[in-house]
Amino acid sequence: MGHGVEGEAVPAAIDAATAGDVATAMQALAAPSRVLILGRLRAGPWSVGDLAREVGMSQPAVSQQLRVLRHLGLVVGVRRGRHVVYELHDDHVAALVDEAVHHVEHLRLGFRGRTRPAAERTSAAAAPDR
Repeated sequence: MGHGVEGEAVPAAIDAATAGDVATAMQALAAPSRVLILGRLRAGPWSVGDLAREVGMSQPAVSQQLRVLRHLGLVVGVRRGRHVVYELHDDHVAALVDEAVHHVEHLRLGFRGRTRPAAERTSAAAAPDR
């Protein structure tokens, strides 16, 4: 689906296997606590204790959510001495969080339509590369 290709990729049709994988990854956004954690990790690595204080949750609750996020492939734990710090898996996760937040902000502001009309998107996708 355009991964690794420079420039704006034309979205390909989504097959059933990809749809299932995307739905699984999107489960991370189904819990406000996980969104808070991902939002904090967006700024850089955090320890469980520091994350717990920052998001107002207990350490065991944060650890549980981090396990879910790790299982979904969205965060990684990196050992630093005797401690493990957590960070986003990659820039795609940061972009996913950013886009979700931007979408919600647009809805709150009353933007309901697409950013470009459908005809414009279709003609741009069909235009030959120059």
